[in-house]
Amino acid sequence: MFLSKIYGKIKAREAVMLLVASVAFISCSQEKEHTAPAIHDKDSVSVMKSFGVNTLVSDSGIIKYRIVAESWDINQIRKPTRWTFIKGLFMEQFDEKFNVQAYIQADTAWYYDQLKLWELRGRVRIRNINGMVFRSEELFWDGIKHELYSFKFSRMVTPERTLEGTYFRSDEKMTHYVITNSAGSFVKSDMEPDQGEPLPADTTSADSLSTAPPPRQAQTPRAATTPR
Repeated sequence: MFLSKIYGKIKAREAVMLLVASVAFISCSQEKEHTAPAIHDKDSVSVMKSFGVNTLVSDSGIIKYRIVAESWDINQIRKPTRWTFIKGLFMEQFDEKFNVQAYIQADTAWYYDQLKLWELRGRVRIRNINGMVFRSEELFWDGIKHELYSFKFSRMVTPERTLEGTYFRSDEKMTHYVITNSAGSFVKSDMEPDQGEPLPADTTSADSLSTAPPPRQAQTPRAATTPR
């Protein structure tokens, strides 16, 4: 009888172990892996993404800008590589002695670092130390050719005159510029120079565009006028 009790306990233990093993097998077979989906769009991968930015940016060892932005994204995979300020940009431009030369702001901005090309969109505003105010919905700033240009309606106000037009092109200091399809007010002396006196430097004729090379734009897959 004693042996029969031991045998019965062994059988019961084996039954329990078999039941546990069965449950474990069923649980393992029904277990689901909780993994994130694979990233197929490599363009979405950024090297850096910062928020609440207030920083100085140098070029060739010289501090050129102060950048203030809510969001700053650096992507080295997209072609061309770029910095993206999707939530707006405020920027100060400095000269070599760290004096502020201009204030620049836009609703959205991209900087194509390999091309040294800025693309500003939305409410683009520029004010410089000479009292010039520029407004447009688009502005490109070419750091290689050292010029600014826009294919959107632009308005420039200086202490001497007000100009508006659908095409704008200028040097970086905005002292030599062209505005075509323009309308605005001028000082009489600007329109009627003395005999033999050349026109002022900042009233360049639109005809000069025919000999100037076309402005450079970033080669992006989207249309140039479509905001991102």
